[in-house]
Amino acid sequence: MTVNKKNQLALLITAFLIAILSLFSALNFGAAETNINDVITGILSSGEGSFNARIIYELRLPRTLLAFMAGAGLAIAGLILQTVTRNPLADPYLFGISSGASFGVVVIMSVAGISAGFMLSGAALLGSLLAMGLLILIAGRQQNAQVESMLLAGVALSFLFSAFTSLLLYWSDPQAVAAILFWTLGSFARAQWATLWLPFLVIVVCISFMLSFKRQLNAMLLGDESATTLGVRVHRFRILMLVLSSLITAVLVALCGGIGFVGLMVPHIVRFFISQGSTAGLLVTSLVGGTFMVWVDVLSRSLLKNQELPVGVITAAIGSVFFLSLLFFRKSKV
Repeated sequence: MTVNKKNQLALLITAFLIAILSLFSALNFGAAETNINDVITGILSSGEGSFNARIIYELRLPRTLLAFMAGAGLAIAGLILQTVTRNPLADPYLFGISSGASFGVVVIMSVAGISAGFMLSGAALLGSLLAMGLLILIAGRQQNAQVESMLLAGVALSFLFSAFTSLLLYWSDPQAVAAILFWTLGSFARAQWATLWLPFLVIVVCISFMLSFKRQLNAMLLGDESATTLGVRVHRFRILMLVLSSLITAVLVALCGGIGFVGLMVPHIVRFFISQGSTAGLLVTSLVGGTFMVWVDVLSRSLLKNQELPVGVITAAIGSVFFLSLLFFRKSKV
């Protein structure tokens, strides 16, 4: 079920307000006990003052912002892939993009250590582009079978890069394996103010591109033949969208590790309420993805006392339950 254009703005404003409230509320959760005054003081004073204010500004605020951007970016990447392939189950993991990026990062970590800095982003981008290049090469240029070939090739590439990553972990120094393994499962513990500009810039640029090519994206939903009739160069446009999805995924994998199911689940949920081809639908998808990831991060810090669960474990658990429930209810309606 979708809402009409008159209600799209109201839905967008509601999603925006919930996102702002979630960002603000999430700052209260953590090992140290804080209150609303500490949150306000920490934000307004940029961490100057009390110890709790420094915790809010220097630790929790960049972490929460990174979680929001990760959720928004992965949701957008999933929406891109689902649009250009016309498959509601497509996401960066299914196409091997995330596994390729993880492989690139683990290679650098094994050689230069876990504190390799921006080298991680470059390695993740190279790994994701390698996966995307192999995907396009295997799928070929036959439009009538390209989407199906991409899905099959993506699954195979995902397992292939995961196998290479596991092999590198097996050969790595035992002391580094634990840190790398925790990173591959997803974490926002490495969030810093100095690196937040990169995911923010990439996500804003990619969303701007999607809004600029909204007509072409809507045409792709009709099928390759219809899109070609409407003047869209399907093969070239699909590659451009894959590059955008790879760029988002690579940057987020480098900073946060592997986080699955967000790009698969969030666009699927939003599609029940608003058209994915509209401007409001794109923005709502990013806001819902960001809000979802903020609360997943809160759960990862709060479920176990003095311990942090990997974010990817929680998203996988929630995503699995969501899709099993979806399949059950669809089957019951038949």
